[in-house]
Amino acid sequence: MKYIIMCGGRYDIWKIPRHLTMVKGEALIARTVRLLVENYVELSDIYVSTNNGVIESYCNSIGIKVLWHSKNDWVVPRPGVSSGDWCDAFYSTDEPTTYLMGDVVFSPEAIKTIVNTETNDIEFFASAPPFAKNYCKPYAEPFAFKVVDTEHLKQAQDDCRYLHRLEKFRREPIAWEFWQVVKGTELNKIDYTNYTAINDYTCDIDVPTDAPKIERLMNG
Repeated sequence: MKYIIMCGGRYDIWKIPRHLTMVKGEALIARTVRLLVENYVELSDIYVSTNNGVIESYCNSIGIKVLWHSKNDWVVPRPGVSSGDWCDAFYSTDEPTTYLMGDVVFSPEAIKTIVNTETNDIEFFASAPPFAKNYCKPYAEPFAFKVVDTEHLKQAQDDCRYLHRLEKFRREPIAWEFWQVVKGTELNKIDYTNYTAINDYTCDIDVPTDAPKIERLMNG
């Protein structure tokens, strides 16, 4: 199993890429890598997917392999499919891969759940109501996809792009919309029961003030 930490996008309100935000003295990327290694994932199986040069330089400095969006030499060619959208961050491969959101502060228990959950298809991990008392958002957030059926992933990418061109989504399709396509459920409606729920302080950071808020919740 490969593990790809997804760290793309632009965030103009941040002085540094938010995936490098410090949480308890540790950059988010480094924290996720450490937790994976502590759960017996080989460092050689961990990658960071990005289109940000600062993140690329940081990963090079700590010995983490980088998959660069604009020179995607690992992706399986998809004739007739355009690039440049959110789906490309998946770097669809021919081997089982877990994709983790790079802006998430994972708890040790969350990473353990993601690593140890078995599937023969695609599994999604996210928070779900009712939320834990130490969770910092009033709504659910996505955390990871574990992919074993790689052909299903590639087909879902194509389907998601096609539905987007037909304007079937209320917004630019991202994690939740992609999961609806994977499961074949009603578009634009979240089913909180059809994925693996992680309900503790695990959450993403949207604005700089989220990081200290999560740190306080981590401390109880």
